[in-house]
Amino acid sequence: MSAIQQWKRSLKRREINRKNKSTLRTQVRSLREAIKNNDKDQAQEMLPTTFSLIDQSIKKGTIHKNTGNRYKSRLSKRVNLITSAPSE
Repeated sequence: MSAIQQWKRSLKRREINRKNKSTLRTQVRSLREAIKNNDKDQAQEMLPTTFSLIDQSIKKGTIHKNTGNRYKSRLSKRVNLITSAPSE
């Protein structure tokens, strides 16, 4: 493969990775906002969608496997903390 073809391919991959990462960040940000507002119903509803996006990003190579697992662990821990809190 010539250097020019490889360069073009890397530009396409870069755009795809940027789009995937942006979507993931937006979803994680939304979930963190729900956690911050102590909205346990919304947070629990968003958790599977967020996990799915994280898994897709890992599969596509956008983020590293350990990074994705760390995100999932920390987010689920934070959601469980607000769900176990007594509601007043």
